[in-house]
Formats: sequence, C-alpha cells, structure tokens
Amino acid sequence: MLDRLNALYPVRYTALALCVVCALLSLFTLVGFGIGGFWFLVFTGLSVLGYRDLRQTNSAVLRNYPVIGHLRFMLEKIRPEMRQYFIEGDTEAAPFSRSQRSLAYARAKGETDKRPFGTQLDVKADGHEWLNHSLAPTHLDSHDFRITIGGPACAQPYEASVFNISAMSFGALSANAIQALNSGAQQGRFAHDTGEGSISSWHRLHGGDLVWEIGSGYFGCRDEQGRFNDDRFKANALDPQVKMIELKLSQGAKPGHGGVLPGTKVTPEIAAARGVPVGQDCISPAAHSAFSTPIEMLRFIAHLRELSGGKPTGFKLCIGHPWEWFAIVKAMLETGLTPDFIVVDGAEGGTGAAPLEFTDHVGAPLQEGLRLVHNTLVGVNLRDRIKIGASGKIVSAFDIARAMAIGADWCNSARGFMFALGCIQAQSCHTGQCPTGVSTQDPMRQQALVVPDKATRVFNFHQNTLKALQELVQAAGLQHPGEISAQHIVRRVNENEVRLLSNLLPTVAPGALLGDIHSLHPVFTTYWPSASAEQFAQV
Repeated sequence: MLDRLNALYPVRYTALALCVVCALLSLFTLVGFGIGGFWFLVFTGLSVLGYRDLRQTNSAVLRNYPVIGHLRFMLEKIRPEMRQYFIEGDTEAAPFSRSQRSLAYARAKGETDKRPFGTQLDVKADGHEWLNHSLAPTHLDSHDFRITIGGPACAQPYEASVFNISAMSFGALSANAIQALNSGAQQGRFAHDTGEGSISSWHRLHGGDLVWEIGSGYFGCRDEQGRFNDDRFKANALDPQVKMIELKLSQGAKPGHGGVLPGTKVTPEIAAARGVPVGQDCISPAAHSAFSTPIEMLRFIAHLRELSGGKPTGFKLCIGHPWEWFAIVKAMLETGLTPDFIVVDGAEGGTGAAPLEFTDHVGAPLQEGLRLVHNTLVGVNLRDRIKIGASGKIVSAFDIARAMAIGADWCNSARGFMFALGCIQAQSCHTGQCPTGVSTQDPMRQQALVVPDKATRVFNFHQNTLKALQELVQAAGLQHPGEISAQHIVRRVNENEVRLLSNLLPTVAPGALLGDIHSLHPVFTTYWPSASAEQFAQV
C-alpha cells in the first residue's frame, strides 16, 4: 500500500506538505479570527526551510527529506554532549564505525580531520595496531603516489594511483552516483572500476579512467546466449578511456555465488550497458563459461590482453580453497602466461546485498587472502611481474599503509567513496529506497545527489586521504608507501606484549616454493602438492 502511494506522491515529502497546510490554516485563522499569528510564522518558516532544502545542492538527505532531514543533523550536533544516550559508539564498527564515516565525510568536504584530546581507540586493547615512526622523517614534495601496472606482455602500461574506486556497477549505484564518481576520478587522475555491470553511458560522460570489470555474465561483451564475444569485447576494450581489464572470478561480498538482477529492475539504460533484453532477468552465473581449468583461464586472460591492444589485464578474487589459487600459480609456471595484476578482495568488503551466510561465513578476510597471494608469488619468483591490488573495508590512510605492509601495491575502496558521495550507511541499498540517492534507480531519489558537488567531494576525499598517507610515509622515514613493510606495523597481542606484523604473519623466501617446501607454513605443505595446473580440483 505504501509503495503504491509512494509511486503517486513521495511520502518523504509529507513533513513539508504538512508545514505548508498548517501555514495556510494558521493564515486563515489569523485573517478570519485574529489568532494564530505565532503558528503562521512558525509553519511559514518551516515551509520556506523545506523549499530551501529542495533547492540546495550540498545535502542529499535534505533534498530527499525536506524539513524532517534536519533532525539527523540536530542529533549529530548534540551527540558529543549527550553521548551516553546514543547506542552507537565512535569505534563500534557496524559495519563501519562512526569515526570512519566522520573521517570520510570531513575529508570529502575539505573540512579538518584533526581531533582534540588524542585517540579514541583503546591502545591497550588486543589487536590495536600502529605504524612505527622514524627520528629521521623524510620530506616529500607530492602526495600523488603512483605505480606502473603492466607485465612483460603488456603494451600499454598504466600509471595508477595507489588509491582508486573499487568495483560498483551501474544498477547497484544510481546514474548520478556513477557520474560523480567518474568525474571525481577524472579530476584526480585515479581509476574508477566499473563493476561487472559493464560500461554505461554515465561512465563515459566525464572521461575518467576506467577499469573494465568482466564477470561471469560477460556484460558488455556477450552474445545473445550469454557467451563471451570477441567483437563486442573489442568495441569497449579499445576505448582510450578503458585503462585496464579485470576478470572477476569472485568477490568478497558473495564469493562462489552468482546473482540475478530481476527483470523489473532491468531498465533500458541498464540493458544497453549490459547487452541484455529490457525487462528480463539478468543472470550472473556462479562460474565462467569461457574457461574451466587454470590453464584455460590464463589463456583467456592473454586473449583479452591481445584483443584490448595490450592493456594491463588481470583478475580479481576472494581467496577460498588454497589449492585452487595454487593451481592458478602452477599454471603460470607451466605456460609462462601471467596476468599483469591481481586484485585480492576481502570477505569483509562488499557494497551490495549478499546472503547472510555469505556475508558472515564465506571467503577469506583481506589480511589472510592478501598475504597468501603475495607469499605465493614471492615463493615462485613471479612477484616482480605481477602487481597486487587490495580491496576490503579500506577507508583511511592507515588502512592503505597496512594493506601495503602485508603485500599490496595499491588499494581500492568502495564504501569510502560512497561515504564521499553522502552515503549515511542506512543499509537499504537492496531496497531501492536509499535516502541519499547513491544506491537507487528511483529518478526522484537520485535527483538529490547533485553531480558537480559530489564529484568535488570524491576528488577531495581521494586527495586528502593521500595527503594523510604522505604524512604517514614521511613519519616513517620513507619515500613511497610501497616501501612500507610488515616490519613497520606493530600489533598488540595482549596487555603486556606487542609484536611486529612481520613476526606474526607467515613469510616465504623468494623461490622457496620451487624447491623443498617442508619447512614452510602448513598451508603450503598441505595444499601445494595437491594443486594442478590442469584442474581447479585437488589431485
């Protein structure tokens, strides 16, 4: 009933409508009976405020919820003085803490991120981590940290920022959100991952660098039966705006799980981007049809690189069975074919709706997955040929530094950039009723997200996060965040003991997997011998 009413009249405008009605009623009583002047002033003022909310461009919440949206900001203002009356604490991560969100908001708005009275973290708590600083800090001229992605077979290497926008598809995000993300990426010269929903017209509008993600549905490069199509792939891949090609094997939000976009949500715009019929269910199978073995997968990646004109081509995965990852590495050794990059997604990440059991209990967290990928490539002497990206609840400069310390060359963030767009973590992404217009296809709701304003915030968030990273790198006495290692990060393991990450996380010497492996970590001694380049299953 409410949905049917909402289609005719946005119920969220009711507060403004009531203010207007009450203003008119009080005007009637004032003129007719000489009473109600006070209420006329009050409700007229609220009506004017609501009209101003609809016209302003800074707050998507106020544009979507005129008048009543101010309650949220009033509560935010009084919260420091009434902290004990609020359930959520600053450091309670559910799934992102208030401190994390406030940091992203402040950096996106260009406001100060400085905090009085020191840290709010419990530095004596188990698991607390910090970066060791140097008595001989460095001074760096720029915060524009970059890396070159492209292996020996790559003809068009990409100079990438160390901080980029993670995969979020058009369809999951609104057209305005996609535009703002890409415009911000264009301003800051960093990369915007399309997500598996392919390249929409909104991705192309502002010319920002794109990483084209290709999932099992082959959206944007499929034939009528859903199989991969060379010609359709080339049509997109040769576009100069596309800088890298990313084959999605699995993701942290729902590893090993396919997906269905119901036909009711397949609009003409989404259908055009994905190459599917309008109004029909859009299916992402759980597995790829273009390959079935590790060797076939690497040949497919090499084929994509050739079709794209030699652009960096790699894959993204969330680590599951270790022997399957080892099988891919053995296929690299057997064929000599290597991807240009690998993006490791942590199971703690994800911006869309996923089944509860997958969200909580499937897939390796980023630390374990990233460390395994890094160590394996070191152990077979391929680490220098393959760059590694990391994605999984990365919001702050320290998050980036920590990921690099355990093996990443660069980091991607999804939720951090959603916060920059104005996401308030309402966790209604799957309902189509996002209060800020970020994750909805409702044309009325997404109008609240004003593209030029939010694009500036995306740019600011990226720049200010890298400036904070620059300060961390300087404090550690280094020249580039890529120099941060596990020896720079300290973790408290109990009340009276701290350890370097390098002493807590497994390490593999260069080439160690090519010889006697009996002294290595049990994950290698147990699963490396049973992995085969010929199949994903154990032998």
